[in-house]
Amino acid sequence: MVDPRMSIPPVAQAITRREWLKATGCGFGYLALAGICAQASAADAPGPAYLNPLAAKPSHFRARAKRVIFLFMQGGPSHLDTFDYKPKLQQDSGKGGERGKLLGSPFHFERHGAGGLWISELFPNVAKHADELCLINGMHTDNPAHPQATIQLHTGSATFVRPSMGAWVLYGLGTTNQNLPGFITINPPSGLGGAQNYGSGFLPASYQGTRLGARGEMADVKSPMPVADQRRQLDLVQAMNRDFAPRSGAADQIDGVIQSFELGFRMQSAVPELLDISRETPATLQMYGIEGGVGAQLPERLKRGGAGDNFARQCLMARRLAQAGVRFIEVCHPGWDQHNNLHQALTRNALSTDRAIGALLTDLKSHGMLEDTLVVWGGEFGRTPTGQNGDGRNHNNRGYSMWMAGGGVKGGTSWGKTDDYGAAAVENKVHTHDLHATILALLGLDHEKLTYRYAGRDFRLTDVSGNVVKEIMA
Repeated sequence: MVDPRMSIPPVAQAITRREWLKATGCGFGYLALAGICAQASAADAPGPAYLNPLAAKPSHFRARAKRVIFLFMQGGPSHLDTFDYKPKLQQDSGKGGERGKLLGSPFHFERHGAGGLWISELFPNVAKHADELCLINGMHTDNPAHPQATIQLHTGSATFVRPSMGAWVLYGLGTTNQNLPGFITINPPSGLGGAQNYGSGFLPASYQGTRLGARGEMADVKSPMPVADQRRQLDLVQAMNRDFAPRSGAADQIDGVIQSFELGFRMQSAVPELLDISRETPATLQMYGIEGGVGAQLPERLKRGGAGDNFARQCLMARRLAQAGVRFIEVCHPGWDQHNNLHQALTRNALSTDRAIGALLTDLKSHGMLEDTLVVWGGEFGRTPTGQNGDGRNHNNRGYSMWMAGGGVKGGTSWGKTDDYGAAAVENKVHTHDLHATILALLGLDHEKLTYRYAGRDFRLTDVSGNVVKEIMA
């Protein structure tokens, strides 16, 4: 490769900046060409001359799922009113309990599917997929506070800055589409840990998540500059970055910058088309509850709900992103912290989410993707069986529900159990570390082997804990 520095005239000639750029331009082009050639021939090279951190990697063992869609219901949805039916709580509603007066659910439960899963009337569309759901009713976590529980659900630790679950998945498996981020989070909460919930922690910065707004918007990725000129400009900047990285003391961070610049350049053509859901058929938009596509007027029932059809758009985008090769996608729906006004607030949340989630499962199945896409639904914890402020429930980290679908789990089943009132997990308990270990296992990753050396220690998503729940795997 031609060393671009060989063509720089002596400093004594006092050349202008324009002359310097003209003299070195070809050299930067050679740098870019060398990188591309190295990437193309990496598989045949005898040594690690070039390693693309986002290149697809083999799993530890046979994977049941290729990708994850995590539907994060921020705030702690009440398991007692959604997926954990408690006849005893209904029977004793109004009586004094261990921590206050018991509050039975105002919602009716029925059995659904061949497995007879108990599902609340709040989720009629999700209930249609009962034979594909695995209810995990014995969840528990370490902290009943929103920030700590949210961070632990996303990173495995509530006390230290750690890489997020999506970053670990991307680190372990890479991505299959080099023109898109491998990890995308849609509408993440700005508080409760903020970017830490989709950050890369001590992993290289190239594994951090890319944030999209509530309606799927992201910073404008188009450039007014012609592509060829932009490529030449980027080659110059990247060459300077590569030259500076070894001397900076922050080579990993600069490598993350280099990767993000290259990804941003490639995204210009791929992202706008991918995020344009108006390309979907009217039937698909109607199935999700997106009336008329982009710019449509919202129905009154969704206006009253406050969330509009944003969540429906996010779910549709999640399918499109998964179809395009994105490895880990998170969709967040806030507002599940019902300390009062439980009946009205849960009804509103269900109206905003049930149809879209049912459509997502239907859509994935119709595209032949549900069998290798793991869909996870849940929040940071659940709610208490005792009432609060009249019609409300307090935080409960001792027992709650999540569910999985597709991606190699046993459909039509439930695992784990809370006590008669739903206050605490008592049978086949599943901790956050167990959940993470199981998600990684479904992706073909051994949570004990997926490690990263940092500060003299091999770290992992599950810290020093975690057991794979093999019983829920198909």
